Amino acid sequence: MDEANYQWLINSAFTALSTLFGWLARQLWDAVGVLKKDLSSLREEIANDRVHKSDFKDLSDAIFRKLDRIEDKLDGKADKGHG
Repeated sequence: MDEANYQWLINSAFTALSTLFGWLARQLWDAVGVLKKDLSSLREEIANDRVHKSDFKDLSDAIFRKLDRIEDKLDGKADKGHG
């Protein structure tokens, strides 16, 4: 093979590698875009469907106050029944 054939072979290999690298870079770019959209959707879902920690604490405090009142009433009834 003469020098022109080697040059053609090198150019063809470089073109093939560049094409492959370009395709791979495009696939990664598209995947990042999809991940950004998914993350945005997940953030909206979490904000809409999940209970905030402070809201949960307020709710659990209210439930425990009610349970304490029920317990106090039951204790009062138990004292009256045995007395």
